[in-house]
Amino acid sequence: MEGRTPHRKVRTGIVTSDKMNKTVVVRVERMSKHPLYGKPVLRMKKYMAHDEANECRPGDRILIEETRPLSRHKRWRVAEIIERAPVLGVAEEEEA
Repeated sequence: MEGRTPHRKVRTGIVTSDKMNKTVVVRVERMSKHPLYGKPVLRMKKYMAHDEANECRPGDRILIEETRPLSRHKRWRVAEIIERAPVLGVAEEEEA
């Protein structure tokens, strides 16, 4: 988390796609109350984030932070990878 500025928005989400070069799609979930019934409802929003090193994989839990517009849809960048998703078909020893 070094190098972060305190006034930028941050979100935690899960990578849903990494098919683009240096870009990941991140799904951010939040709980909110239904306006009429008051029941908690899970709301989801997708953000495109800049991943300079192409190191994020689908299923990773990452922290994204707001930045200047980088393209038509990208206004966020990957700040850090919080939790890695397991790679299917690869043992833990081979990955490390």
